[in-house]
Amino acid sequence: MKITFEPIGIVHSPFTDLADMPIQPTGENAAQGALEIFPAFCGALTDLEGFSHIYAIYFFHKVSGWQSQVLPFLDDQPHGLFATRAPRRPNPIGLSLLEILAVDGCQIKVAGLDILDGTPLLDIKPYIPSFENPENVRIGWLSGRGNQVKTKKSDQRFKD
Repeated sequence: MKITFEPIGIVHSPFTDLADMPIQPTGENAAQGALEIFPAFCGALTDLEGFSHIYAIYFFHKVSGWQSQVLPFLDDQPHGLFATRAPRRPNPIGLSLLEILAVDGCQIKVAGLDILDGTPLLDIKPYIPSFENPENVRIGWLSGRGNQVKTKKSDQRFKD
C-alpha cells in the first residue's frame, strides 16, 4: 500500500539548523514564526482565529531511516522508538502544539515553535481541551525528567 500526502503549507521559523533547536515546544528557546498555508487551502482557515492553539502535523523532511531503539535527548539509555518523540521514524511525521497569535490571510502566526524552517506542513487541527483531557496519565521512562525539556537543545543525532 502506498500512501501519499500533499503539503498544505510550509513552516517559517528562525531555526535553520537542527542544532540548538528546542526539542519540544516548551523549550526555553521555542520561537514565534508562521505557518504559510498554500492558496488552495486558505479557505479552510475560516473560523480558526477563535481557537487559541492548534496541533501542527508536519513531515520531518531532513531525516531519513529509523531504528527500533534510540537514545533520546532526555536520557542516556536507549528506549524503544515508539516510547520516544525522536524524529527518525518509519513514517517521519511530527506533531507540535502551537499557540495561535493571529490568522492573517493565508498565514497563521504562532508561538511555541520547535520546527525547522522550511518544513512541509501536512495538516492543522484545533486543540480542544475538553476533547483531550485524559485521566491517570503515566509518562513511563520520562517520569521525573519532564522539567529537563525546557533547557535541553537538539543536536545532530537525528540528522542525515
